[in-house]
Amino acid sequence: MLGALVVLGACSRPELTGFSEPYSGATVERIFVATQRTPGQLGQIFGERRSTRINFAQVDVSIPPGHEAGRIERTSGVADAARFFAPLGIEMFNGMNEFTRTLRREGTADGGILLYVHGYNNTTEDAAFRLAQIKHDFGIDEPAVLFSWPSAGDPRGYVYDRDSVLFARDGFEEFLRELRGLGQDRILILAHSMGGYLTMEALRQLALKGDHHVMDAIEGVVLMSPDIDPDVFRRQALTIGQLPQPFIVMTSQKDRVLNIAEFLTGRKPRLGRIESSEAVQGLDVTVVDFTDLDEGDIGGHSASVSSARAIEVFSGLERQIREGGGALRDFVLQGRDRRIDAALVLQ
Repeated sequence: MLGALVVLGACSRPELTGFSEPYSGATVERIFVATQRTPGQLGQIFGERRSTRINFAQVDVSIPPGHEAGRIERTSGVADAARFFAPLGIEMFNGMNEFTRTLRREGTADGGILLYVHGYNNTTEDAAFRLAQIKHDFGIDEPAVLFSWPSAGDPRGYVYDRDSVLFARDGFEEFLRELRGLGQDRILILAHSMGGYLTMEALRQLALKGDHHVMDAIEGVVLMSPDIDPDVFRRQALTIGQLPQPFIVMTSQKDRVLNIAEFLTGRKPRLGRIESSEAVQGLDVTVVDFTDLDEGDIGGHSASVSSARAIEVFSGLERQIREGGGALRDFVLQGRDRRIDAALVLQ
C-alpha cells in the first residue's frame, strides 16, 4: 500500500494562485465549462465541494510557445504564460441558454462539439489544462466543453471521488439533455478514467428513460483508461442497448494508477487494463491498446494523449471518429503498418 501512495502522491499538482497576463507568443485555447462544483477559493477556478446546481463558464488557457506535444508545462503561483500553461481569465454565464448561445457562436460549420469528462484526482484547472492540451495537440477545431464533476482533487480522495460520480450522474444526464434540447446534435464524448464511469451511468439513465432523441445526438464515445469494473461495464452497456458509434475503449497494461485502483477495489483488472477483448466480447466496442506508447506520464494513466508518439499516430483522432468506426479502424491499422506497436485493435 505504501508504494501505491507514493505513485498517487506523484499525481499531485502545483497550485495556482491567480490568473496570468497574456503572452504574445502563446496560443490561447478557449474551454467551455459546465460544473457541479462550488465557486473556488484561493485562486481556484472552482472548488471541490459538491453543488446540485450546474455552473457555467468559459476559461481561456494559454499554451506556451515552447510546449512539447503531450506535456502540460505547469508551475505554482501565478504562471508565466511565456513558459507555462496559464489561465488568463474566467467568464461566468448566467445559465444554460447563455452558455449554449456562446458555444454556437464559436462553433464550426458542422455544429459539432468535443465534450470532455475528466477523471479521478482532478481539479477544474487540471481538467481545463488537459482539455486545452488535447485541443491544441490534436488540432481540434470544434468547441471544447469540459464537464467538471466534483472530484476532491486529492490522491487520497478515491472513495470520495467514486461517490461524487454517483452524485453527478443526474446533473450530467440533464446537461446532455439540455445540450440536445438547445440544438447541439453532434456531441463527441471523451471521458477519462473515473469520468468513463460517470459517462456510462448517465447514458444508462438516458436509455432507461427512453431518451433516444438525446442518445442520437451522441455521435461517438471514447473511454480513455476507464476506471470501471468490466462486469459493471457490461451490465451498463447491455442496459444502454445500442451504444453510440463508434464506441472506443483505450487501454494500457502499464497504467499504474488503474493498478492501484484494482488494489483498492479488490484486485480485479479495471476496464482500462484488460489484456484482450474478451471482457467486451459481444458488445459493439473497439478496444485500442496503448501499452507500447506509454511514455508520456508518470502513472501511465493518460498514455493516449500524453505520449508524443501516440499523438503523432492519432493526430486526426476526432476527425477519424466522426467519419465512423471503420475509418478509425483503418487509421489504427495504418499506424501499426508504420511499426507503431501500440496501434493495436484487439477487437
